[in-house]
Amino acid sequence: MNDAWWKNAVIYQIYPRSFCDSNADGIGDLRGILQRLDYLRELGVDVIWLSPIYASPNADNGYDISDYRAIHPDFGTMQDFDCLLSQIHARGMKLVMDLVVNHTSDEHIWFQQARQSKDNPYHDYYIWRDNHGGPPNNWNSWFGGPAWEYNPPTDEYYLHIFAKKQPDLNWRNPRLRREIYDMMCWWLNKGVDGFRMDVISLISKPKALPDDPNGDLSPYCINGPHVHEYLQEMHEQVLCHYDIMTVGECPGITVEEAKKYAGADRHELNMVFHFEHTSLTDGPYGKWTNARTPLPALKKTLAKWQQGLRGTAWNCLFWGNHDQPRAVSKFGCDLPEYRDRSAKMLCACLYLMQGTAYVYQGEELGMTNPGFFSLEQYRDVETLNAYHNLVGSGVLDKRTMLEYLACTSRDNARTPMQWTAGACAGFTAGDPWISPGRNFRAANAERELTDNDSVYHFYRRLLAFRKQSPIVRDGEFTLLWPEDERIFAYRRAYQGQTLSVLCNFSKEIASLPEPAAARGEVLFSNYTPPHTDGVLAPFEVIVTLQSSAPS
Repeated sequence: MNDAWWKNAVIYQIYPRSFCDSNADGIGDLRGILQRLDYLRELGVDVIWLSPIYASPNADNGYDISDYRAIHPDFGTMQDFDCLLSQIHARGMKLVMDLVVNHTSDEHIWFQQARQSKDNPYHDYYIWRDNHGGPPNNWNSWFGGPAWEYNPPTDEYYLHIFAKKQPDLNWRNPRLRREIYDMMCWWLNKGVDGFRMDVISLISKPKALPDDPNGDLSPYCINGPHVHEYLQEMHEQVLCHYDIMTVGECPGITVEEAKKYAGADRHELNMVFHFEHTSLTDGPYGKWTNARTPLPALKKTLAKWQQGLRGTAWNCLFWGNHDQPRAVSKFGCDLPEYRDRSAKMLCACLYLMQGTAYVYQGEELGMTNPGFFSLEQYRDVETLNAYHNLVGSGVLDKRTMLEYLACTSRDNARTPMQWTAGACAGFTAGDPWISPGRNFRAANAERELTDNDSVYHFYRRLLAFRKQSPIVRDGEFTLLWPEDERIFAYRRAYQGQTLSVLCNFSKEIASLPEPAAARGEVLFSNYTPPHTDGVLAPFEVIVTLQSSAPS
């Protein structure tokens, strides 16, 4: 594991629906991805992670799968997939698939059979409770409304943590688990190089389903009673037989739990995504807020994970994904005068920590939240449900909720990839399934590839540096000035060398508490010349290297 190829890898997440459209139907597709492989290789990408491309009715944009072994026609054919996989491998890159096995679509043949009768062989593939005058408990779905949906043919309720068209699978059933393992082997035998496992920490549910004081199912379904047993079985039956990488999406996880999922000697997963740093703004309405992330809390959280997993497990480094707002808008500043600088600062701040680098499509261009201002611009089921629930119940007024959506909706990350300054940002020659962002004329690949000072080229250079740098891979992490409200600074130390990363997260000039911290050879900066006189300009980053520890 110490020499595992995925530790030094740069992993690039593609949300296929929004990446590149090859046939002018307004939806990204596999042939569109194929056209952009050289762009990704030049950026320094080692692994492409595809969000779901399987057959699906798209109640949750592909995370409701109706056939695990078929490609959705919107994206192309299995022949297109095989060609894409071959061309990825021909360029020395790898492909990781999204594995969604906490739930299926209600249109999957398993559920279509299961809902017909209690005697159906597939009935026990899902989680049911008899109707005794209503749902079995007061749990709420994470997408709004009750977590139980009534099924008249059997006079039962089925559990759905997410949308009602996403019934949860019953992992207690060994026959179901075998079906899942067979499906995984089918994809691995085609040549895919691993899996990102969707909400994998939710797959084990308790037998008892008690009410919760707040209707919250999280304490009962996150890190359930048999989750590690199931993952160790999956490792034994499938994962250990292939040279692949696995990463689990684990909402609600702690550092200690992460060591169980991804500990070097646990025989479960290689890495896990935690969301502690992206959830620091959560409040009385959950994720729906326009609050800014408090910098001291962000620093302490990321430092805790850097230090907590060191030597026992491995970190995932990410600011965003298809479920998160754009990093520049959430953690930096998307005003035109600060967008590029804050994008570069966020790049250096994160990717010089220890862990595997995950880049979400468009981050390397400095893409921002699109600035949607009406409900009609949104497509996401979670967003629409939240609006109707919170506004419809009178908890929030329309204007406030639209402000919150513009900050935190998942659709902020799902707008078309910005390839050019032309119509629809060069994403499609047709009508896009969702509107493009507001700044594609300034932030687009065509412009940034020709500008050596662009966000793209800053990413390219820094990602290349981290791959060949032992200090980034193995150095010790020390957080500096944890209470400072403007500066995020840390050191990495390894074999007599010290890498200092100094970041100003504010629009103000910030003085370094220790001016000597900026001494050394300047490796990266987003100002020319960099400020090495003990202050940082707005959203400035300075990365220095010293041959011995600073005094």
